[in-house]
Amino acid sequence: MKILICDDHEIVRVGIRQLLQQIPGTVHIEECGDGNDVFSLLEKQDFDIVLLDISLPGINGLEVLEAIKAKWKSLKVLIISMHPQEQYAIRAIKLGASGYLTKESTSEELLIAVKKIVEGGKYISQSLAEQLALYIDNESILSKHDILSKREFVTMIKLANGKSLQEISEELLISIKTVSTYRTRLLSKMKLHKNSDITRYCLTNELI
Repeated sequence: MKILICDDHEIVRVGIRQLLQQIPGTVHIEECGDGNDVFSLLEKQDFDIVLLDISLPGINGLEVLEAIKAKWKSLKVLIISMHPQEQYAIRAIKLGASGYLTKESTSEELLIAVKKIVEGGKYISQSLAEQLALYIDNESILSKHDILSKREFVTMIKLANGKSLQEISEELLISIKTVSTYRTRLLSKMKLHKNSDITRYCLTNELI
């Protein structure tokens, strides 16, 4: 089994590596600390699964996930995040993730999730399954940020982290005018007025 771990904290990567080495048989593990390194490693090697954090420097985990599924459609991705699953899990599953765990999950749960996903399944906790069912049955329960498009959501997170329109345009490879349009749309959809409102919302909802 070949596994790629992407997390910007070395101590987290070391801990996950030690857990994964308990899996019977030969386990080959690579690790990296940012999204661009993920792409470099995927170009050079085949992996059975990627364990991916959301909060990464530069390009975030959801953007990395979207890019992976666009180029390596069959590659399995398990999101392991510090953020509660109600904040990011549904969006990650919609983007193609095979599972979502918080960093508060037990070591046993991680090993079960990796095994199940590598064997072709998905790992969804009972509470997340209930959220997905509610999401499908009743969109009125969605949080404000759930109604944003993928690019609007990414723009919101970058603005909340203090990025300028210029910095966001460079990171997303789009024009400043387009970034400004995303900002205007997300403010309107979420009934917010300025960047500080965005930051306050993201902090309150544990998105950053």
